[in-house]
Amino acid sequence: MTKQQANWSPYDNNGGTCVAVAGADYCVIAADTRMSSGYNILTRDYSKIIKLADKCVLASSGFQADVRALQKVLAARHLIYQHQHNKQMSCPAMGQLLSNTLYYKRFFPYYAFNVLGGLDNEGKGCVFTYDAVGSYERVGYSSQGSGSTLIMPFLDNQLKSPSPLLLPAKDAVTPLSEAEAIDLVKTCFASATERDIYTGDKLEIVILNADGVCREEMDLRRD
Repeated sequence: MTKQQANWSPYDNNGGTCVAVAGADYCVIAADTRMSSGYNILTRDYSKIIKLADKCVLASSGFQADVRALQKVLAARHLIYQHQHNKQMSCPAMGQLLSNTLYYKRFFPYYAFNVLGGLDNEGKGCVFTYDAVGSYERVGYSSQGSGSTLIMPFLDNQLKSPSPLLLPAKDAVTPLSEAEAIDLVKTCFASATERDIYTGDKLEIVILNADGVCREEMDLRRD
């Protein structure tokens, strides 16, 4: 007879999907609002997006307890930065801070998969995509979470970002207008929701541009 024992894990995966698209003068960050555990929906109205600075927004999927802990650390570090430098962090600086924060915990990682979006110092859209231990890259578009395997091939097909190995290096921004990018993100989620049980309920979209930050919402499938 095999010995049975209870298996306990400090981690859970609460599902959900995040997408970010950078343009010439804007950035669109979107995530669904479903939070699940196994086959249970814990809540249908949980925001995965947090504004870290005036021109910097973070969307995170994975284990939401770790995500919340990570958000608190970043908020505290950003407050210290503001007191020391008398200004807010730029999006590339926040990108490096997030990488350092994740790497610092690499032996017991934050089980969080992040997409950071915003505007850089020149006003161009920027997207940084991460793994759980802080390895990151600046890209024109990215997706993380349970639906990312469905969404990334679609974005690759539609946007065809230039290879980072090409010289001279090309800007990692998408050729779409802001309205086209928002429509593309909505199409992504409408499609992913049909196939991924952890993505659904409602889509939250944050748009950053020179005028500031605005939000949109769209209903997704609730089953």
